[in-house]
Amino acid sequence: MMANTSDRFILQTRNLNLWYGERKALANINIDIQPQRVTAIIGPSGCGKSTLLRCFNRMNELLPGIRIEGQVLYNGEDLYGSNVDVTEVRYRIGMVFQKPTPFPKSIFENVAFGPRIHGLTENLAERVERSLQQAALWDEVKDRLHHNALGLSGGQQQRLCIARALALEPEVLLMDEPTSALDPVAAGKVEELIVNLKKRYTIVIVTHNLQQGARVADTTAFLLGGELVEIGPTSEMYTRPRDNRTEAYITGRFG
Repeated sequence: MMANTSDRFILQTRNLNLWYGERKALANINIDIQPQRVTAIIGPSGCGKSTLLRCFNRMNELLPGIRIEGQVLYNGEDLYGSNVDVTEVRYRIGMVFQKPTPFPKSIFENVAFGPRIHGLTENLAERVERSLQQAALWDEVKDRLHHNALGLSGGQQQRLCIARALALEPEVLLMDEPTSALDPVAAGKVEELIVNLKKRYTIVIVTHNLQQGARVADTTAFLLGGELVEIGPTSEMYTRPRDNRTEAYITGRFG
């Protein structure tokens, strides 16, 4: 896959359409995502947010009855091209899910899992430590790395899942409502982490929490009924949206 050089956009979609069986879930989505920024995808339930997110690392293909048309570009290369290795796509474009999903293994082995699968075992302990530090978890777990990860709190488990994704050193990190299952304090720690991580990674986050989107995102995209209504700088989207539907959603008149 092409390395990111001077390209202005790291992820793009071109006339992206997706169907679940007969139901059209995404309609002619055209979106450009800048590197080393946080892009939030907002919209009411069922509008296609998570579906769009999963298009960026081909996770939708794991579901039955999916049909996709159009392009998803990563550094200018079509991720759905015939010569693309799906494993490499998910290596470079990591994902963190809504609920923490640690493996029933030790904290160390959770983070080491991906590198072991990909044969990245040289300096593995250093890689695990670095990933846990980037996920702001190292200081909390460094003395119990070989304890079961399921003994961590919910917020710690989610940061562990972030560390697990970072262990493969992806270029992009996709996050699907990563704080929705957490209490406010734990959610705040993850939000702070997201802001810090954008110095090194491109982050695309789906969130139902408009206040969270305002706090962490540089750019916001608003979806409605499977269509991209508008995308722009978060400050403008929240204060001067171009579309009346965006204003109605932001101000709580629906959704």
